[in-house]
Amino acid sequence: MASSLINRSHHIDFDFVFRFDDAEIVQMFESLITTGLKEFLGCPAIFHENDLTEFFANGSVRDGLVVSTIGGIAVEISESVFAATFGLPTEGLTDLLEVPRNLLSEAQSLFSVSEKEVSISCLKKEIKMQYRLLSDILAKSLFVKAGSFDAVTRDRFLLMTAITFDVKFNWGNLLFGVLKEMVTPDSRQAKGYAIQICVLLKNIPGLELGESKAFPAPRILNEKTVHRIVSVNENVGLEEVGEAPRAKKTPVKKTMSKKRQAAGEAEVAPVIKKKRSTKGKPVAARRISLDKQVEDATEDEEDTVEGTVDKVSHVPVQVAPIMDDVDMIIGQVISESAGLSANKTGGSTSKVVGEIVAPAASSKKRAEEHM
Repeated sequence: MASSLINRSHHIDFDFVFRFDDAEIVQMFESLITTGLKEFLGCPAIFHENDLTEFFANGSVRDGLVVSTIGGIAVEISESVFAATFGLPTEGLTDLLEVPRNLLSEAQSLFSVSEKEVSISCLKKEIKMQYRLLSDILAKSLFVKAGSFDAVTRDRFLLMTAITFDVKFNWGNLLFGVLKEMVTPDSRQAKGYAIQICVLLKNIPGLELGESKAFPAPRILNEKTVHRIVSVNENVGLEEVGEAPRAKKTPVKKTMSKKRQAAGEAEVAPVIKKKRSTKGKPVAARRISLDKQVEDATEDEEDTVEGTVDKVSHVPVQVAPIMDDVDMIIGQVISESAGLSANKTGGSTSKVVGEIVAPAASSKKRAEEHM
């Protein structure tokens, strides 16, 4: 709980900030003293974590007072006690809108980092370094704002104007109003004022505070930390950074899994057909089978020839015309037999021809005898 109350707060060590070598920043701190905020911003940097946690857990606002209980002891804080403890001015403006308009116009030119006037609501990069630092102090230590600090709000700009031109302001009323918002249940106001509340609790009669802790050194503004903050703020919103080209993205090569790649290669690669190997019969067996087929074909041809010859032999015997028909039939049979028996040996062909010629000769002899 306590860490959330101090993680954005600033405590100013006025004995050391004036050692900073920037005259404009030193002058800004001097204006805080002139305004009457030295005791509030530079009070002892000690806080009591457990007591502070209990104060906010039981805190509320009643009859304009901030009330709570710590260890069974009632705590009441009024606006007058609050202002007197830190020497805060109680006279002056109570409304930010009452800041003179002529001063506001001068601030718009004075705060600007360029020759152009800045808006009342602007970015920190648009104002000078000392006013960037002043804006952070107001946001973290007085208004206790949560969130981003890159922008300067209208209310903060008005307060910066009042501090810079030493406008009398009722700081007691303004800061006590912030404290009341802190202890109001369901309030959107962030909690803070850790070291200031502990200073107030020490003045409560009969209240004994527990173990104390020192405020974190990085949260204390002195010569060293101010130099670090300035270095960081110098890089806020620089045009060179904002206009820097984006780094090119490294192209990502799409890779396929080995399994998918193998499948692709299988599709592209030519398919090699394997020669079918059949188990055939031995050479001797195939030769015997071939001879058998030739022999069967020869027998069929012989039967055909013999049938043709028999038909010729039964033709009625006639004179010369018969002889012409016989010769024609013999020539036709010889021609057809030669085409069918091309694969036969020479001896087989001669045998067939001889068998055909012999009957034909005998038929011719018988015809001559009748004549």
